Amino acid sequence: MTAPPTDAVRLARAYLSRVAEPFPAALAALVAEVGPVEAAELVRAGEVSPSVASQTSARRAEERVHEDLELVAKRGGRLVVPEDDEWPRWPFVALGGVAAQRCGGEPLALWVRGPHELADATDKAVAIVGSRAASGYGEHVAAEFAYGLAEAGVTVVSGAAYGIDGAAHRGALGGNGLTVAVLACGVDFAYPAGHQGLLGRIAREGLIVSEYPPGVTPARHRFLTRNRLIAALGGGTVVVEAGRRSGAKNTAAITLALGRPLMVVPGPVTSASSVGCHELLRDGQAVPVGSVAEIVESVGRFGDDLATEPAEKESDLGAPQGEAMRVYEALGKRCGVSDEVVSVESGVPLERVRALLPELELAGLALQVDGGWQKLEVR
Repeated sequence: MTAPPTDAVRLARAYLSRVAEPFPAALAALVAEVGPVEAAELVRAGEVSPSVASQTSARRAEERVHEDLELVAKRGGRLVVPEDDEWPRWPFVALGGVAAQRCGGEPLALWVRGPHELADATDKAVAIVGSRAASGYGEHVAAEFAYGLAEAGVTVVSGAAYGIDGAAHRGALGGNGLTVAVLACGVDFAYPAGHQGLLGRIAREGLIVSEYPPGVTPARHRFLTRNRLIAALGGGTVVVEAGRRSGAKNTAAITLALGRPLMVVPGPVTSASSVGCHELLRDGQAVPVGSVAEIVESVGRFGDDLATEPAEKESDLGAPQGEAMRVYEALGKRCGVSDEVVSVESGVPLERVRALLPELELAGLALQVDGGWQKLEVR
C-alpha cells in the first residue's frame, strides 16, 4: 500500500483536470517531469512551454477546485488520482508508449461515483459496446452476455448510451454484478437523459467514471476520447452490434492499439447493425464469440474457474431475458411503480410492458401492489 496523496496533490490534479481537455499529451509530460503540484503552479503562472500553453491557456484562470470537489462529494463521488491505492494501474499500463501516441495516454485524474474501489472493480473486467440504434437481437445478446459475465464475477464496462450500452449495464445489474459506466461528461450529468434512472442505480451499485470535472456537458469529441478508457478498463472488448460508421468501431480500433482481445458477435447478414462487426471479422481483426465462456476464453487472464458457463438463476420459468429482463430490472424493490414509469425506465414500449408484467407475475418475479408493480427477488 502506498502513502495516500497529500491534499496539495489532489487539489493540483483537480485543477489540471479542468484546465485541459483530455488527453493533453504535453501537460501530461510536464506532470511526469515535475509532479502535479509544480505543474499546476506553472500552468497558473503561464510559465509553460508553447505546447502546454496551447492546451491550458484558455482555462488556466478557472479556479473551481474546491467547488468541484464539494459538488462531486454531494453526489456521493470523489476524485481518484494516480497516487491513490484504488487507481487502476494495471489496466492503464497499456495507455503508454505507442498506444498513447495513437489514442491518448493515462488520465491525469478520474472523477468517480459509486461505493466500490475502482482498481478492484476493474481487476476482472470486459467492455461491451455497440450501436445506439441496436436491434432487439443485439440488445438481447448484450444483456445476456453481461448477465452471465456478472454471475461469473466479471465487471462489465460500457458507456451508458442507448442501445447496446444500456442493455449491457442492465444485464450486469440483473446478474447482481458490477458494472462501470464511463461518461463523456461530468459524473453529475445524466446523459442520455433517458438513462437517468439507470445511471442513478449504477452510482448506487456500481461505478460511474469520467475524466471530466462536474458540470462538463457531452460533446462529440469527448465520446471519442472516453472510448480509450472503456477499452483500457476492460481486459478485452466485445462489440455486439456496429454499423459501418458506428462509434463502437472506434473503441474496437483502440482495443487493438492497446493490444487487448477484440471480440465481435456475428449477426444476420441482412442487418445493417452488424455490418461493422462483419467487417472486423472479414479483416481478421477480431474473433467471433457466441457465449460467455467464449468471451472468458478469449480474454484469457481470468483463470480456469471462470471458463465454464454460469448457472442461471432459478424461477418457475427461468431467468428473464431480453425485454422481460429490462422490465424486471425497472420494477421497484420496496414499493410499486406504475407501468408508465417502467416503460420509461426500461425503454420498452408501454403496450409491451403491459403484456410482460403479468408474465413476470406468473413466473414469481413481480407482484402487483397498490402503487403499481414491485420486483420479487429470484431465489
